[in-house]
Amino acid sequence: MATMLIVAPVFALIAAGYAAVLFRFVSETAHKGISEFAFSIAIPALLFRTIVVSEFSGVSPWRMWGAYYGALALTWIAALALSALLRKRREDREDGVVFAIGSVYGNIVMLGIPLTLSALGNEAAGPMALILSVNTPLLWLCGTLQMELVDRKQTASAVSLIVPVLLDLSRNPIMLAIGLGLLWRLTGLGLHPVVNRTIELLAQAGSPAALIALGINLFRFEVKGEKLGILVMSALKLLAMPTAAFLLAKLLDLPPLAAGVVVLFAAMPTGANAYIFAVQYQRLVNPVSGAVALGTLLAAVTLPVVVWVMAGVR
Repeated sequence: MATMLIVAPVFALIAAGYAAVLFRFVSETAHKGISEFAFSIAIPALLFRTIVVSEFSGVSPWRMWGAYYGALALTWIAALALSALLRKRREDREDGVVFAIGSVYGNIVMLGIPLTLSALGNEAAGPMALILSVNTPLLWLCGTLQMELVDRKQTASAVSLIVPVLLDLSRNPIMLAIGLGLLWRLTGLGLHPVVNRTIELLAQAGSPAALIALGINLFRFEVKGEKLGILVMSALKLLAMPTAAFLLAKLLDLPPLAAGVVVLFAAMPTGANAYIFAVQYQRLVNPVSGAVALGTLLAAVTLPVVVWVMAGVR
């Protein structure tokens, strides 16, 4: 019952966003404005405040990264192997890279942050920041570099690939909020009551706005294309990756809170960024779109199990 009280409201808000578009209470374009508010103002405010005012137990970033990105690497390799078996033309190796991105690039911002904070509390902000601070630039860079490698056209240098990623990182509101929160925490000044309350009000809007935006955004994703590929991507993302993360968290002896963040983030369904990557290279656009839609739907079943398992571990 406690697990459902954590997960059910999260998916109820996603469903509300989807229903709002379905019944034309809002337009599909409403997603843009709500998303900009959520990810440029509200979620950064939430992360900044929780990092500054919360008490965090010490955790090794290397062990956390080892568990999460170790699971991601194992899933990536498995996805490349399975993609090779599913492809009709062996020379379409670019498809394998996009298939791997669709199998590991989880929705850890729109869905992961609200659900993890709901399940584990504000103490999870520190461990979450460790993963969030490197996830998007690392995955985008790895995907781009591997795409260049398999394409073998050598159209761009490593520097020309890395610099845009770093520039995007420097302008990303979530990355800025994490960095500023850590720096302000080091000063030991805390937050003035008026500032704290103002940021708290913004932060309270973050999770609901993100979930409503996710529901609206899902309206444009369809389960179409290669059905078997969609199912395999979803299985890798929702089952294989969190299982690997759980085992690695045990192997690396992560504290329960850090292990919970690692496993929950690993269990998030395929996110919209994987779809953007597919569109950029015009590879597996429909299957990745299907993985976003189907994965989010199936996550309503798999995530309660993950939350229940991690609650038992704690």
